[in-house]
Amino acid sequence: QVQLVESGGGPVQPGDSLTVSCTVAGVLRDDYSMGWFRQAPGKEREFVGAISWAGRSLSYADSVEGRFTIFRDNTKKMIHLQMNSLQPADTATYYCGADVNPTGQDYDLRSEYEYWGHGTQVTVSS
Repeated sequence: QVQLVESGGGPVQPGDSLTVSCTVAGVLRDDYSMGWFRQAPGKEREFVGAISWAGRSLSYADSVEGRFTIFRDNTKKMIHLQMNSLQPADTATYYCGADVNPTGQDYDLRSEYEYWGHGTQVTVSS
């Protein structure tokens, strides 16, 4: 049984920084990629960024490029999303996904990920 649990969300003000985390529980082969997605009220879940098992950033959405950074600690089975210069448009529920059969492509597609967490809410407001 594989479970992903996000944590670290909360209310912040515009311009603030926040790091949300994802903890992986259960047994996975040591080559899974991880992705972060987000979903704002009334909108589709959208890709934020992805990272390979080796810690290489695969891609970031244009809307977060240069502001958000994904990094991981495989010994602790944790993946982090560091978010800087947060804006009200970043308000969303943030989800992590595990891609246990990484192909090196399509990491921006929800269908690529076999496991998902339940999300953590980030609210950016003054």
